[in-house]
Amino acid sequence: MAANPQRAEIALEVNGREHRLTIDTRTSLLDLLREQLGLTGAKKGCDHGQCGACTILLDGRRANACLALAVAHDGARVTTIEGLADGERLHPVQEAFVEHDGFQCGYCTPGQICSAVGMLDEARAGWPSAVTEDLGGDPPALDDREIGERMSGNICRCGAYPGIVAAIAQASR
Repeated sequence: MAANPQRAEIALEVNGREHRLTIDTRTSLLDLLREQLGLTGAKKGCDHGQCGACTILLDGRRANACLALAVAHDGARVTTIEGLADGERLHPVQEAFVEHDGFQCGYCTPGQICSAVGMLDEARAGWPSAVTEDLGGDPPALDDREIGERMSGNICRCGAYPGIVAAIAQASR
């Protein structure tokens, strides 16, 4: 870090809780969440936006927290894996991951689940993917190919993809 880093005050709503923070303007959203707010669910994987382990929901849309400068998202609403459950009740995508064994080591799981929640919302809104065949009709059917394409930004080094796809398919119903 530089001797005199630039600092800025920002406000964020994280998992429904307001935070006012003074941060180094070079701080990524991932580092802010993990190091300043103690939310370690989003993982630091590649730190280059290529693995998806750090995926969060930023104003309801999927985002790689490692690539997002926190200062650029002043006033944003952030949801991490810690904010998906309702108390002790898991989010339906979390329940489906457990039911279908959609994890092995679990390192990528928080990012996979946040990405799945975001992509299900995108699909329900009718957003096409690169493999959507009918671009003018109803929301796309979430078959294995469509789910695989929409989740392609999240890598699982253990190869738990069959369970992940099955979990997302169940959660989409």
